[in-house]
Amino acid sequence: MSEVAWDYDLFVIGAGSGGVRASRIAAAHGARVAVAEEFRVGGTCVIRGCVPKKLLVYGSHFAEELQDAANYGWTVEKMTFDWAKLRDAVLRDVDRLNAAYTSTLESNKVERFLERATVVGPNTVRLASGREITAKYILIATGAWPVRPSFPGAEHAITSNEVFHLETLPKRVVIAGAGYIALEFAGIFNALGCHVTVVNRSETLLRGYDAALRDRLLQITMARGIEYKFNCPFERVEKREDGSLAIHLGGQTQALEADVLLVATGRRPKTDGLGLEDVGVELGEKGEVLVDATGRTNVPSIYAVGDVTDRVQLTPIAIREGQAFADRVFGGKDTRISYDCIPSAVFSQPPLAAVGLTEGEARNRYGSVKVYTSDFRPMKNIFGHRPERGLYKMVVDAASDRVLGIHMIGPEAPEILQAAAIAVKAGLTKAAFDDTVALHPSMAEELVLLK
Repeated sequence: MSEVAWDYDLFVIGAGSGGVRASRIAAAHGARVAVAEEFRVGGTCVIRGCVPKKLLVYGSHFAEELQDAANYGWTVEKMTFDWAKLRDAVLRDVDRLNAAYTSTLESNKVERFLERATVVGPNTVRLASGREITAKYILIATGAWPVRPSFPGAEHAITSNEVFHLETLPKRVVIAGAGYIALEFAGIFNALGCHVTVVNRSETLLRGYDAALRDRLLQITMARGIEYKFNCPFERVEKREDGSLAIHLGGQTQALEADVLLVATGRRPKTDGLGLEDVGVELGEKGEVLVDATGRTNVPSIYAVGDVTDRVQLTPIAIREGQAFADRVFGGKDTRISYDCIPSAVFSQPPLAAVGLTEGEARNRYGSVKVYTSDFRPMKNIFGHRPERGLYKMVVDAASDRVLGIHMIGPEAPEILQAAAIAVKAGLTKAAFDDTVALHPSMAEELVLLK
């Protein structure tokens, strides 16, 4: 096999965060690399995910800032909002990032094929144009795709892919789901003045986050005007002549009226039609590519990284997996990924962030734990005349005093938690936090004052 004259050493399908990193690092190690991308270079995070969504979050924050400005002595007259202007600015930045990612591949001499590719053999891919290409290794990095629920009229809904391209700002938005994507867009539309209703088939939002934070977010967002309907399955959606929607829910006698229905009920690994089953690659129940600890499938020449493996659907993890793959296969480094203590955030309004074990997880694993909290009103909210309170929570192993988890909700929680995550990952104790002098006045100081 080593004597075969392959067209490339590595062929990557998918030019998202994981695929681009793997391509760039493999090329830096001297490999001949090509990548195929059927849409745009950059992937979900850059093109239709985290980055444009965070820009919308920033844009929506100005509604609150402008309202508070008068209390700080500012006079702001004739406040208006132009959805098209914000939308187009966000899309221009997406174009910029697409160009930047493309430039990265070009500067590293990675050949690009802007068309769909499928796997037709252990070492062969076929482009949509019909050309077949051979490679010593194939890397699947196609990410995940929004799940569309199955109910009559579901075709009238949009997903997080289309939400960035709305022609006008809707007055009434119904959001299906209560995960991080659903609640982030709920916060955006609510802040921009839309009437928002979140519909969930269960009674739990943000599954996986600490219960205290979830409860606090629910209280605050309800006070801000977001409505929730729990344990409500979708029965059908009807589109009227004026374009509005009548959304019928199980257990509800009256249909919800909406201008937009956004379905955010999860994401599924994007493996449909890739040909992986035909060449013997094992897939899981959700269509995820099954891999070992090194990212290798049961077909030795085929690897996978990122959301398509459905291990941890986070951009930084895809990037690390892509780097580790390239370093291991082409750089001779036995790099492994640790999936322990991964920080995460929800850019809801207010945002929450977490790292490590929740209180429930810690009790199940360690038995005896100590919980320290700070329930406080952020200084910023005082002049804003908002009663919203932040909540910081630290979970500690009672036997060793080691910090097992930190959970936060409040302004700038994700920015603060990134540094705190280093301490949790390093295995620091509660005593180490207590020994650290508070930085006053700040919200972050609450982390070293927890009782």
